[in-house]
Amino acid sequence: MTQTRERILAGIRTSLGRGPPDAHTLAELRSRLAARRRNVIPARAAALDECDRVDLFVAMAEEVQTTVARVVSPAMVPEEIARYLAAENLAAEIVAAPDPGLDAIPWEIRPLLRIRRGRAGADDKVSLTACHAAIAETGTLMLISGRHTPTTLNFLPETHIVIVRRGQVVATYEDAMDRLCAEGASRPLPRVINFITGPSRTADIEQHIELGAHGPRRLHIVLLDEAQATERVGEDEQRGAGGQ
Repeated sequence: MTQTRERILAGIRTSLGRGPPDAHTLAELRSRLAARRRNVIPARAAALDECDRVDLFVAMAEEVQTTVARVVSPAMVPEEIARYLAAENLAAEIVAAPDPGLDAIPWEIRPLLRIRRGRAGADDKVSLTACHAAIAETGTLMLISGRHTPTTLNFLPETHIVIVRRGQVVATYEDAMDRLCAEGASRPLPRVINFITGPSRTADIEQHIELGAHGPRRLHIVLLDEAQATERVGEDEQRGAGGQ
């Protein structure tokens, strides 16, 4: 692979009339790649604290026809998914990612949810995945491919349900990429990164928006905000102490 790459780069340099880079140029290039210097970052999300950042993510996601439900415990996740499927008149049959991150959710409390773990097929109607990051500035989900996160789940079924944990909500795309690159030492970078903003749509036909053109026509986010439950308990305790 290295020899093939070098031949390709040598061919490009020859066509540009350049020779191989000298040691100084190589050092500069490597330093620049390692630094990953950022460009201009919008203040809309970067200036917010965690609570406001999560609120902005929800607001931006809902602006692009994503539905969002906030829950405060893992036990509420199966309940919310069952509620959503019933509200949309969808069968309680789900193909879910074989992601260990989903194992801690007590699926057994909703035994009527029929969950198969694995890749999505042409006949699957509803998929369930976790995400790698959720980007507040645009309400975008960042999903990565891998053995436990098949990309077919993101595109084949008409309905895609994504579980987002509060700690996964970041301000900007740059923050999401930093989060991914920071894990490079523990695992290789994924072959595919999907940025998903709302349900699939197109306006190619007479400029009318059509949902589900190239992927799911429904995108539902279950935001697991366990910190919110802790904050509520603290507020209740403060009110109780104030009344004594």
